Amino acid sequence: MKKVLALSLTAAMVIAMVTGCGSAGAENGNIAEQAPAAETESTQADEAGEDATDGSGAEDGTTYKIGVLQLTEHAALDAANEGFVAALNDAGISYEIDQQNAQNDQSACQTIAEKLVNDGNDLILAIATPAAQAVAGVTSDIPILVTAVTDPADAGLVESNETPGNNVSGTSDLTPVNEQIELLTQLLPEAKTVGILYCSAESNSEFQANMAKEACDAAGLASEVFTVSSSNEIQQVVESMVGKVDVIYTPTDNTIAAGMATVAMVANDNGLPTICGEEGMVDAGGLATYGIDYYQIGYMAGEQAVEILVNGADISTMPVGYLSADQCALKTNQETADVLGIDLSVLEK
Repeated sequence: MKKVLALSLTAAMVIAMVTGCGSAGAENGNIAEQAPAAETESTQADEAGEDATDGSGAEDGTTYKIGVLQLTEHAALDAANEGFVAALNDAGISYEIDQQNAQNDQSACQTIAEKLVNDGNDLILAIATPAAQAVAGVTSDIPILVTAVTDPADAGLVESNETPGNNVSGTSDLTPVNEQIELLTQLLPEAKTVGILYCSAESNSEFQANMAKEACDAAGLASEVFTVSSSNEIQQVVESMVGKVDVIYTPTDNTIAAGMATVAMVANDNGLPTICGEEGMVDAGGLATYGIDYYQIGYMAGEQAVEILVNGADISTMPVGYLSADQCALKTNQETADVLGIDLSVLEK
């Protein structure tokens, strides 16, 4: 199955300009404490961990100002943030970082984006599509790197993923949707109808949901879409899926990821397996995934930041970075499998 994964992903992924994202030197760096949406004071890099300012920085002694807007808190986005900071630390640059978290609030995204621009940051990292769209909407001058954005071009952030053509680039969290649906058929060969669950407010999720519908069609599976507009609707919507579908598929959706414990509680209690978009959702109670490493896409974005800040790279010609096929990995939850009575050993055959 790994061979199928590699073949199907290779054609879809653009070769990243930034290489070496999986190097052994990428150690887990501590990120600065997440600032609530209402908080506006900058966080110095030395608060992110003593390694944050250990490097010599630029030859002229420059200390760079970097703003970070993370959409919400969940394992995948947190890991991307950690990877970004680790890459800065490994590069040895001197920087101040202002960590902001919108707590999945769209109005907070807008407010924080304006703050980061008005503060005169040298570069801004936006984590997840709504955060990226908010920042891109308020500046065309400050370099903006995005991460955990499935398709920046589809989200209207760049002219193309190969040649952005503006002040935005970064790294994608495009997952192997076809292989995730194939995984579903291996684990659940009797399944006939797939419920595709995502948040209607997230364009990256709709993009993946359309891919999932096509993959289901190709696999001879019926599919039905179920959406939420906020986390408050998750339990009710998942309950509505019981009796209508045989399995749930949910992509790398930030609202669903943050509420995955609720999805798993309802789904598992009702015998509904969930195939997820990323491994943090599996840890929270989903059954399985083929997923990417969010720490690594964050690290890649950090390397891009160093290229822009220190080496003067032109962001408008910097391709959006993707992980290679061999960096996608199988993740399963044995406890969930036991509850659902599913034999994971079929994946070893």
